[in-house]
Amino acid sequence: MEKDTIIEMARSLGRELQNDERFVRTQLAQNAADEDKELQDLIGEFNLKRIALNQETTKEDKDGEKLKKLDGEIRDVYARLMANVHMQAYQAAKQELDQLVSNVATIVTLSAQGQNPDDIQESAGCGGNCSGCSGCC
Repeated sequence: MEKDTIIEMARSLGRELQNDERFVRTQLAQNAADEDKELQDLIGEFNLKRIALNQETTKEDKDGEKLKKLDGEIRDVYARLMANVHMQAYQAAKQELDQLVSNVATIVTLSAQGQNPDDIQESAGCGGNCSGCSGCC
C-alpha cells in the first residue's frame, strides 16, 4: 500500500511539535507538578470534596447547609491549588501549547474548507464571542 503523504507530513509535524520549546516547557512543568507532594495532596483533597458535593447534590433530601459548607471548602482548596507555583507554571505552559495546537488545527481545518493557508491568521485565543468567528477547531 502506498504511503499517504499528508499523513506522513502530519506525523512529521507531530515530531516537530514535540521538539518545540512550548511542548518541552509543558512537559517539564507537568513533571514538577507531579512531583510536588503538597500539590498532589491538594488535588486529591479537591477531588474528594468534589465527589462529596456531587453525592450531596444528587440526594433527594439535600442538606442546604452541608452543600454550602462543601462548596466553600472546594473553593478554598481550589484557591490554594491554583496558588501553587508548580500549578501556575503548568497552567501557563499548557495555555501556550494549547494556543499553538489550536492555531495549527485552525490552519488545517480552514484549508480543508478551501481557504488559502497563507491567508489564515493565527488566533490570539477564543474570547467567547462567536459572532465574528470562522469556527473553533
